[in-house]
Amino acid sequence: MCNPHRRRFISRIGAGSLLLAPLAANLAGCSSATWPEGMKPIAWDRDACVRCNMRIADHRFAAQLRGGPRDNTFNFDDVGCLVFWLEEQRARFPWMDDASTRMWVAAWESPGSGDVTWLDPRQARYVVKRSPMRYDLAASAGPAPDTPSLSYEEMRQKTLARGK
Repeated sequence: MCNPHRRRFISRIGAGSLLLAPLAANLAGCSSATWPEGMKPIAWDRDACVRCNMRIADHRFAAQLRGGPRDNTFNFDDVGCLVFWLEEQRARFPWMDDASTRMWVAAWESPGSGDVTWLDPRQARYVVKRSPMRYDLAASAGPAPDTPSLSYEEMRQKTLARGK
């Protein structure tokens, strides 16, 4: 004979899993992150910067470079790492100067890792913000008029002059 308490417990588990299944399916298929065309998604807190090997955790400073005959993708945790990597690896990856090579930097104003605004680093303006690798510059979609900002070339020169 089956225990009535056990039968009730098993039926509750079955009913509970039936109620949770749609929620689980919805969450599994739900990705609020929007990625620009051609950009590979970054797995926050899992993917590492190709230059410093630090995990990419702060979405406000992330960057990505993609291109070449093999469609290589390189992720960075700081725009300074991107700048130095471009300088250090230019001979190894000559395709980086091709017009078809794509780059993205996150706008520091982005509200969360699921809602990042991605910018072309050559078009962005750069403002002083404490960054993961302490290059302390962040891309901005549109800094306030009274906020000092740098062009890509000015940011690049400042970063390279600083060294690291």
